[in-house]
Amino acid sequence: MLYYGPALLRLRPQRVSADKSLDIVLGILELLRFNKRVLYIDIDVHHGDGVEEAFYTTDRVMTVSFHKYGEYFPGTGELRDIGIGTGKYYAVNFPLRDGIDDSSYKSVFEPVISSVMEFYNPDAVVLQCGGDSLSGDRLGCFNLSMEGHANCVKFVKSFNRPTLVVGGGGYTMRNVARTWAFETGLLVDAHMDRTLPFNEYYEVGCLFLPFWSEKLIMSLSTTALTTNSTSEHPTWKMQTARNISKRSRTS
Repeated sequence: MLYYGPALLRLRPQRVSADKSLDIVLGILELLRFNKRVLYIDIDVHHGDGVEEAFYTTDRVMTVSFHKYGEYFPGTGELRDIGIGTGKYYAVNFPLRDGIDDSSYKSVFEPVISSVMEFYNPDAVVLQCGGDSLSGDRLGCFNLSMEGHANCVKFVKSFNRPTLVVGGGGYTMRNVARTWAFETGLLVDAHMDRTLPFNEYYEVGCLFLPFWSEKLIMSLSTTALTTNSTSEHPTWKMQTARNISKRSRTS
């Protein structure tokens, strides 16, 4: 996970669940210790049902999900799902159809997020950058380019709120690695090349970058912070790459 902004979230290095929603819920709960309102934005092709359900009855977390809806897993995220009780109107769902491209996605994402920011005025933001909304994903059905996907990150960053950026789904590994590398560069104001150079991890879906960038991307991929010296061990990195590749094949 990468945290950028005026403050820094520090978590102890630990083994966490492989379930993406649980990891994110735990991250949001940590943020709520220091912030009154947290906004969660999900650009994964699937509905962000787990995080939405966790905070469906509270106004301290607002969830916004852009996703494929209609005979598609998990089958939730209807437009009329808006929260209940104290959380009513604090869940926003924007169901989409197959094949949405960069310009169409931008035309809905930016106005919705602008309105949400104005209405909710969050103290912190969590952005889930699922790579299965990219064109050519094995399980996805959208038609977003790397630039179109990264535009969401760029737009959220422009509000200058403390922002926790995490990975999500993504089943064409090279596209996911390339896009998350590009978006990490965007977050730290560093230009990332569009082409993945060949490296020893190439065949297992990993990537080669300068060490600081590689560690960030590995963290994004596993949704776990790797801040201790064990992350520098080649065997650990190879095992992590194999685990990522294995999970993608079995998902």
